[in-house]
Amino acid sequence: MTFADLIESLDFNRVKTLAFIDTLAKQSDVQKVLAWRPGPGRAHIAWQLMHIAATDDRHVHVRMTGGQPQEPKLVERFAGGSTPDDEVPTLEAIKKYLESQRNELLAHLKKLPDSALTTKPNEQAPWTYKEWLKVLAWHEAHHQGQAHSTFNLYKVAHGIK
Repeated sequence: MTFADLIESLDFNRVKTLAFIDTLAKQSDVQKVLAWRPGPGRAHIAWQLMHIAATDDRHVHVRMTGGQPQEPKLVERFAGGSTPDDEVPTLEAIKKYLESQRNELLAHLKKLPDSALTTKPNEQAPWTYKEWLKVLAWHEAHHQGQAHSTFNLYKVAHGIK
């Protein structure tokens, strides 16, 4: 297994996430869709999508390289442990953050030799790079699935087929 193999999985998942976003963009009131929650206190669709990007931001900039998030306010609002608020980003802002942080992650990974797959990026890291990239691939699929499920619930609640 190589970095290229694992990046291929990340790319596959991102294509699916972007296709879902394209579906959302076709809605007559996309902002209303992005803000919809399946229940009180539950995450809206925009939170799920921004969470994917905030996770990339935090993982590459903080956990892998030991720095600070590129977008600290977005990481605070959307990374793990955050509580979804009512300030819903636009679809364009979501796409921009997803793209920029995935580019940051890929730029970091592409600097590494395949021999680094079995190493941790630092002593505090919870996983080797190989494990980490599998976790990130699973993470995106998981939250894209939650966003997709929430959209399906939205459609049922609003009589959309």
